[in-house]
Amino acid sequence: SREIHQFNRDVEDEILWVEERMPLATSTDHGHNLQTVQLLIKKNQTLQKEIQGHQPRIDDIHRRGKTQSQVDGERQSVLEERLVELQDLWDQLIAETDKRHARLIEANRAQQFYTDAAEAEAWMGEQELHMMSEEKAKDEQSALVMVKKHQTLEQALEDYAQTIHQLANSSRLMVTSEHPESERITLRQAQVDKLYAGLKDLAEERRGRLQERLRLTQLKREVDDLEQWIAEREVVAGSHELGQDYEHVTMLRDKFREFARDTSTIGQERVDGVNGLADDLIESGHPENASVAEWKDGLNEAWADLLELIDTRTQMLAASYELHRFHQDAMEVLGRVKEKREGLPSDLGRDLNTVQHLHRQHNTFENDIQALSGQVNQVQDDAARLQKAYAGEKADDINRSEHAVTSAWEGLIEAGQARRLLLLDTVEKFRFFNMVRDLMLWMDGVNLQIDAHDSPRDVSSAGLVIANHQDIKSEIETRADSFTACIEMGNTLINNNHYAADEIREKLAQLQKRKKK
Repeated sequence: SREIHQFNRDVEDEILWVEERMPLATSTDHGHNLQTVQLLIKKNQTLQKEIQGHQPRIDDIHRRGKTQSQVDGERQSVLEERLVELQDLWDQLIAETDKRHARLIEANRAQQFYTDAAEAEAWMGEQELHMMSEEKAKDEQSALVMVKKHQTLEQALEDYAQTIHQLANSSRLMVTSEHPESERITLRQAQVDKLYAGLKDLAEERRGRLQERLRLTQLKREVDDLEQWIAEREVVAGSHELGQDYEHVTMLRDKFREFARDTSTIGQERVDGVNGLADDLIESGHPENASVAEWKDGLNEAWADLLELIDTRTQMLAASYELHRFHQDAMEVLGRVKEKREGLPSDLGRDLNTVQHLHRQHNTFENDIQALSGQVNQVQDDAARLQKAYAGEKADDINRSEHAVTSAWEGLIEAGQARRLLLLDTVEKFRFFNMVRDLMLWMDGVNLQIDAHDSPRDVSSAGLVIANHQDIKSEIETRADSFTACIEMGNTLINNNHYAADEIREKLAQLQKRKKK
């Protein structure tokens, strides 16, 4: 019937559809590069989607085949065989596309590896050109730029190790899984590894050359800078300014001391540093050893000249400072001596207490000026020493300063001694006056007692007067020694030409006159 006939036609059409696609599914063309492999993968995926979309049609054929009951036995047998053949072809087509997909994936992995390896080799080839450059820096700045540029390249090379590592992992996995191209993959990976190792060696060698060049240019710059610094310091060290006075020379000396200390400390450190750099270059066998040695010798000679200049000026300033300090010290000591002389009082006091107080003050004053004696002696010693070192006008100046101090000091000592003697005489004067005053007051008291008992009214009162007079007589006899001592003291002071002899003589006369009454 028409229905059976159509079913047979449909079965044959499906078998034909499968057979037409079978060559594509069983193809052994896996591409020759990454792009063609990826294109074949897409085509195979398209075929798989087409097969998947055609699956309902195959299922429909098999369903219809089960309903074909009108067919006789022989035809039924043929039909069933064709249906089995269709199913076998269908299963084979699906299996072949799956296998092809797996093969293409393996081919893609291999082509991806080859592509990555080619890119790595190309990148390393570019780096190799940089590493083999023979360009030389002319100064430190350009050398530093080249070193930094190379450091960037080395860092990039170091970072690229990750890419090399990934390539190695990829190749190892493929070889381990027995990839069909394992031998070729292993060989290619070995080439990449060798190229990378060689590039790292080149980078290390170039780094060494650039560092050596940088060290040479740094040494040259250090030598030039230090020689310029030394030349500037020589201007200061070669000055002949020795100061106009003590303050000026002190300022010059202190500033130059600081200058010399800083110059010696900083300069020696810098010279040692440059010598160390030069020695390192020479010991390392640098191609320009002769120039390095010449730079080093010239620098050390300039440094020695500067140190000699500093030593000479230090001695000159020390001598000038010592001379100006002598005149300054002499002037200050002279001022102190004059100040003490001018401060010596002339007041002799109004009574014994005040003059004794003044005497104690003068003792303190004399003790105080003893401290000046050491300063005066120092001026005299310094003058004697300096006069041996100087002649002419400077020697005359030294002699005048010393003579002024010595003369003023001798004057101060004499004035002090004179005032001390004057104060002692004044003490004695007031002691005598006090003795006279005490005796006069005593005589006045005795006279009052005598006058009070001159007219007794009866015998008993007369006895009391007589007794009282006896007491007064005894007291007068007791006071006799005091009168004698006072009179002797007065006469002694007069005989010693006391400055107040007239007053003493007057007081003595008054005492003797009162005593006779």
